[in-house]
Amino acid sequence: MERTLQGRSAIVTGASRLNGIGAAICRRLAERGAAVFFTYWTPYDKLMPWGVEEGEPETLLRELQEQGVQSHMAERDLAVVGHLESLIPAAAEAIGEPWILVNNATHSTRRSYKDITAEELDQHYAVNVRAPLLLASYFGRAFGQGFGGRIINITSGQFQGPMPDEIGYVATKGGVDAMTVSLAAELGPKGITVNAVNPGPTDTGWMDEGLKQELLPKFSLGRIGLPDDAARLVAFLATDDAQWITGQILHSEGGFLR
Repeated sequence: MERTLQGRSAIVTGASRLNGIGAAICRRLAERGAAVFFTYWTPYDKLMPWGVEEGEPETLLRELQEQGVQSHMAERDLAVVGHLESLIPAAAEAIGEPWILVNNATHSTRRSYKDITAEELDQHYAVNVRAPLLLASYFGRAFGQGFGGRIINITSGQFQGPMPDEIGYVATKGGVDAMTVSLAAELGPKGITVNAVNPGPTDTGWMDEGLKQELLPKFSLGRIGLPDDAARLVAFLATDDAQWITGQILHSEGGFLR
């Protein structure tokens, strides 16, 4: 792999699990030569059906270091504003001034309109909207290179079709698409592109076999999405080859038919 990101550094949020999209993004960025600072928050994953094994972030860190790039990790609850405020300076101290910010961390619980609560909506908002927006703000204020800055948000195709029983997730992730377009306009003069990637249904360990069989016929390319599918696109958007792409929501979902 050509090291098209050599000399640049990246922040990736939400890389707790080795088979997650965040970990795949870290690997692809490191493969292209970027130094990587990733965050994780295992208390959330431990509450989810997929769970998380002890030591997964440490294993990911070793994998990145074995690729010969400077790497660092930090456990951060992105619902805590203080953890957001200190993230960009911490990354800069550990791996150098960040050129790339990938807002991958997310909060999701299955709730319909019948049982959603104000508390759950606030939890979704804090991680899915407030955290990426504030991190983009802090990143943009600190970025001083004049060109080559990248913010890449991970969204979920909320405007492609309905997602029943995930109303809090849908409402807040939909906001990511909207802020991507406006941030692109505001940060363009600083030499920063802002885009969002929708990976579609992706097998990161949350799908059982029944669901896989139900979804499989809907993929026109004949297989379930994998974390690396999204990671390859994110890595491309981080390079100079994507310097003229901004304000876009890219749907990388294998021709998924709703």
